[in-house]
Amino acid sequence: MGKIKVYIAASLDGYIARPDGDLDWLTEFSNPTKEDYGYNEMLTSVDTVIMGGRTYHELSCMDILWPYKDKKTFVVSHKAIDTKENIEFITDNIIERISDLKNRSSQDIWLAGGGELITMCINAGLVDEMQICYIPVILGSGIPLFPSNPKESNWELRENIAYASGIIKLSYRLLR
Repeated sequence: MGKIKVYIAASLDGYIARPDGDLDWLTEFSNPTKEDYGYNEMLTSVDTVIMGGRTYHELSCMDILWPYKDKKTFVVSHKAIDTKENIEFITDNIIERISDLKNRSSQDIWLAGGGELITMCINAGLVDEMQICYIPVILGSGIPLFPSNPKESNWELRENIAYASGIIKLSYRLLR
């Protein structure tokens, strides 16, 4: 059985996107040293990506090739749409389907976002690890990292890294 990992960027005030879902504040953040903040290491440790419908929509609207061609991707959405990529839509029995994916997986799974899906999975006890990269930006409003009242849970800090860019990455493991 694999672990479900959250790897996500958040503003200092706890938002993962602007109110309309826009991620421009991330792409505009200066990264002159081209640091990947542990992203590639995390990505090579997973064979499956799970994301919410808004996250999928924002990625598909960017002027980039689909970045997860070699991963099985599941999109949690109210409706399935046709796609040419290796993508399957989860439209019902969300927690049961994600739990089944976790139980059948031999590698880890990346829960890429958004906040509602992360909270839903935390509340179901499915998230094992979190890596949160705090970007030194205050958005003032937007989509919160943990909306919809996450239930209380305890996490152990496994690693904290401060980068020259001002980004701080905190890595946590769920205490069961």
